Amino acid sequence: MALFLKANWDNIIMANYEIDPEILTPFLPNGVDLDLYKGKCFVSLVGFMFKNTKLFNVPIPYFGNFEEINLRFYVKRTEENNIIKRGVVFINETIPYPIVAWVANKLYNEHYTVVPTKHEIIIEKSSKKVKFEWLLNKKWNSIAVTASNTSEKMKQNSLESFIYEHYFGYTKTADNKTEEYQLQHPSWKISEVLDYQIDCDFEAMYGKSFSVLNQTEPEAVFIADGSAVGIEWKRTKIKLDYERC
Repeated sequence: MALFLKANWDNIIMANYEIDPEILTPFLPNGVDLDLYKGKCFVSLVGFMFKNTKLFNVPIPYFGNFEEINLRFYVKRTEENNIIKRGVVFINETIPYPIVAWVANKLYNEHYTVVPTKHEIIIEKSSKKVKFEWLLNKKWNSIAVTASNTSEKMKQNSLESFIYEHYFGYTKTADNKTEEYQLQHPSWKISEVLDYQIDCDFEAMYGKSFSVLNQTEPEAVFIADGSAVGIEWKRTKIKLDYERC
């Protein structure tokens, strides 16, 4: 299968917040349902490094390495024979380069926006400090962790495996139309998070619907090593004859 995008995703921080499912209903594409973990609905504030980015296996000169910050939630699609596909929906994806955002938005109706970003990664003897920042309304927002230098496989059926191991993406292209795409990457290893700091104006960044997160502590914060990632060119169009009530 041809890959639209190849890149390395490194130091993937996920700050995970329990949220009222009704807040996400307006953003839910038709054809998928919210995916819950032990009855709880989650959104994740994500920060990570995009490295060595290639489009159709062609490197992007000057724009191949950058930070991405996004807000996403978790869904599932049940196909015939009760096959369940677990995926994510992005509220917004933020990167620093207009040309990369334009390509993603133009080709795939994604929700990329552009703001200045920066990062800091400090490797110490027994720990590492990873920080991603983005400039919004003349203020630097940030997500940062101090984590162990060692990493291990995720435990099956754990919250971290639920958060990281959704291998499909779903995009609402119209009220009754959804596109599905697949991500290719191995199961990632994670490191123990020793401390974290989050400074994010969720309302200014993602809209009034998410203002509640400004007063909410994350249920858990994780960091994964990451790996090479591929996003398939092929997209499955899901067209329904009804709209979600």
